[in-house]
Amino acid sequence: MTASHARTSIAAAIETRSIDYVPDEERHGGLASQVTLWLAANLQITAIVTGALAVVFGGDVFWSLIALLLGQLFGGAVMALHAAQGPQLGLPQMISSRVQFGVYGAIIPIVAVCLMYIGFSASGCVLAGQAVGQLLDVGDAVGIAIFSCFIVIVTLFGYRIIHGLGRLASVVGVVAFLYMFSRLFAAHSIGALLANRHFSLSQFLLAMSLSASWQIAYGPYVADYSRYLPRTTSFVRVFSAVGLGSVIGSQISMTFGVFAAALGGQQFQHHEVAYIVSLASTGAVASLLYFSIAFGKVTVTSLNAYGSFMSMATMINGLRRGVRVSARHRILYIVCMVGVSALLALTGRHSFLQAFEAFILCLLAVFTPWSAINLIDYYCFTRSHYDVPALSDPNGRYGRWNATGIAIYLIGIIVQIPFLSTSFYTGPLVALLGGVDISWIVGLLVPGALYYSLGRASRRRAPARLILPADVVSVADPAA
Repeated sequence: MTASHARTSIAAAIETRSIDYVPDEERHGGLASQVTLWLAANLQITAIVTGALAVVFGGDVFWSLIALLLGQLFGGAVMALHAAQGPQLGLPQMISSRVQFGVYGAIIPIVAVCLMYIGFSASGCVLAGQAVGQLLDVGDAVGIAIFSCFIVIVTLFGYRIIHGLGRLASVVGVVAFLYMFSRLFAAHSIGALLANRHFSLSQFLLAMSLSASWQIAYGPYVADYSRYLPRTTSFVRVFSAVGLGSVIGSQISMTFGVFAAALGGQQFQHHEVAYIVSLASTGAVASLLYFSIAFGKVTVTSLNAYGSFMSMATMINGLRRGVRVSARHRILYIVCMVGVSALLALTGRHSFLQAFEAFILCLLAVFTPWSAINLIDYYCFTRSHYDVPALSDPNGRYGRWNATGIAIYLIGIIVQIPFLSTSFYTGPLVALLGGVDISWIVGLLVPGALYYSLGRASRRRAPARLILPADVVSVADPAA
């Protein structure tokens, strides 16, 4: 291959669209890539740690596994409902929030989304940095820096490369977990752990909250990775592909985390990567496990970096009507986001586990109201009848601010506060409920019911069909 052909191939692999509508002639891909992407995104070390928290904070193995599965199924259904919007709308997830919140008002949940991206990326960099450091025989700080640089490169290429890495990472992940489970079960008696059962409602619901929040937190960006699918792709197939990939992957990882935390105790806590690699019997296998841990974080951390760029582009597009983000600015935003995440990882890597538990529970409080509002609006009121050009027009159909949507979103956050139970805050109603945290249930039901009752104006604003940019051009200039 000549140098010019190589440059052409590289240029073709780089995604050129950001938050633009994806026209039918550019749609590509199949459902298999959706399964592998979300399988790979969940077969990774952070999901292991999330499952381990159910045991670290007091639950037994048997009931923790059941609670985690129930949370996966519920939260996975919510995130898959968001994913099914992608092929129909051809748009990234958060720009569709302008229908419910207004062109400017959508910035409110988008800011929260950006914080989520940074937090998840930082936690991933901590664990991946440990693996890279051990693999290359360098310190954790250097490992974090190396991993972050690789994430920048992957994210700059965008959609196709991320899906391609997802396919490869899913194979690596499956092989690695088969080996880790076999070594764990060979060295320990699992039956004794499962027989030791002491049900606690508060611990059961904590485990459900951990897995439900893990899945629901994907909601703000899951459609970003299904929007290139052909518009004729059925709802059921997209829902099933994304939901199964995510639920199966995360349950495998969290199950391993539960067993590792129960069997490893203090050896596992704060030394997650080292404990997992200690299961290897030879230096070569240990190196492969370090590689699989680091590579397992590539997919999901790239999703976070890519999603942060999409969110930033959405905010800029809303504030500066119709402006497109240049390639130079795209690079700048991605580098800044990954840099901030790396900095947080470097400064907070020694107190990671407890801070991460509080972080993901707080995420649930922020994103369940947004998710409830978005899903009620799309599936009950508007379906795919969006006016795509109006999404970038503050003076258009959706306006600058949707006071109803914003107020319900804020109410959805506020009503959860009395029911929250985290390491740094416990709401006044938690004790009355026996220590049970039901904030995420309240955060779904209350704003969902309020929006269904008060947000019906969204149905009146919806056009009779999906209006595309090409439709506006043809009306303005019949010869176009």
